[in-house]
Amino acid sequence: MHPSVSIIFFTTASGAGYGLLALMGLFGAFGLLPADQGIGIVGLGLALTLITAGLLSSTFHLGHPERAWRALSQWKSSWLSREGVMAILTYVPALVLAIGWVFKGHLGFGYGLAGLIAAVLAIATVYCTAMIYASLKPIRQWHTPLTAPNYLLLALLTGTIALNVIAFMFKAEHGLFIWLMLLLAIGAWIAKRLYWRAIDNQIPASSRETATGLGNFGKVRPLEPPHTSPNYLQKEMVFRVARDHAERLRTLVQLLTFGMPALVALLLIVFSGSAFGLLMSIMALLFAGIGVLFERWLFFAEAEHTVGLYYN
Repeated sequence: MHPSVSIIFFTTASGAGYGLLALMGLFGAFGLLPADQGIGIVGLGLALTLITAGLLSSTFHLGHPERAWRALSQWKSSWLSREGVMAILTYVPALVLAIGWVFKGHLGFGYGLAGLIAAVLAIATVYCTAMIYASLKPIRQWHTPLTAPNYLLLALLTGTIALNVIAFMFKAEHGLFIWLMLLLAIGAWIAKRLYWRAIDNQIPASSRETATGLGNFGKVRPLEPPHTSPNYLQKEMVFRVARDHAERLRTLVQLLTFGMPALVALLLIVFSGSAFGLLMSIMALLFAGIGVLFERWLFFAEAEHTVGLYYN
């Protein structure tokens, strides 16, 4: 598939935003984060900014962005519609949580409950986003049980890294956040490795031979190209990335997205200090942010739509 900049930004930015919102709602409700106004403004502000920017960027990929609202009407059958509905619903408890955190200065039962609801809806939204791709049978690299866990783990990992930055900024660091970053980095790396192994070893269910029913006679090949010039399907559905290029990018993804946060977490476990922790957390956030962009570009670039059989 052709990697669209708007969709890459949407899935990475909104994923990090929803991950951060889920963690703040959860930890805030259980008192693991203080109801400090600064933490509320920066943390919830960053989460909602990333979510909103990501959702808006996703409309740039549409031919008619002004008609995007119509997608909400198909929530019974479409994961895209469910994602839109979940995304809108998430704003309600998130704003209630923000009122308690920023304006009231406390997270009592009502505001804490809003935080838990926001966390659940944020995770549900990321899951719906992943299922948009996992439900597409014509693209074997996406139609796998590993797609949704990878999306969820990356969202939580990037959210945790951002949470550590905010916690160190306001001297509200907690050992649990650091250990969570380490465990998520390891877990997300394992899930990504399993995903890459699965798509590399997977035998395509469709081929020219199965499509034509002529496999018994040998290898099927087209006599001539179907078009004299590229068309829309070739631009959007047929994209080839060189194997050696993909391997180099996979190595970068592992080092930046998973290796750097894990290394930073280990350093923070051994060495203490808010200034050191803040510097290390910012480094982890910058490197992981770049790595997730590479990871998401690969996710789209390595996907092969069955329509490509007609053109290759």
